[in-house]
Amino acid sequence: MTNQEYERLVNAKAKPSPMGKNLLWAFLVGGAISVLGQGLLNLYAGWGLDQDQAGTAVSVTLIFLSALFTGLGWFDKLAKHAGAGTLVPITGFANAVVSPALEFRSEGLVMGVGAKLFVIAGPVLVYGISASVIYGLLLVLFGA
Repeated sequence: MTNQEYERLVNAKAKPSPMGKNLLWAFLVGGAISVLGQGLLNLYAGWGLDQDQAGTAVSVTLIFLSALFTGLGWFDKLAKHAGAGTLVPITGFANAVVSPALEFRSEGLVMGVGAKLFVIAGPVLVYGISASVIYGLLLVLFGA
């Protein structure tokens, strides 16, 4: 079988991707998460927090809810249908941190949960902190 014949066979057997439906789900769920965040921001501001404090409280709340829903198994069910709508906001990062920890919890708190908690977050933190240090050094050296 030639490469062209194999490609025709694969294309004939492959199910078409429902891109429009996937885009709509991602938009709606990502938008709903953003609306929830804005609602929480308004709520916290109404309780007397200034803008920075309210923004921090919103981030903490969304991370907590994402971790909780991941632990309950709800986040993965939603993400299966919503795709990038759940993965792009801060909720996706929280899910990426909690999921490996839950997967390896049978290995114990230290070697399972503790070690696997930073499988995803570790590289992000290392590169983020490294980039900020390099940027800070360049700013000090070359002035602002």
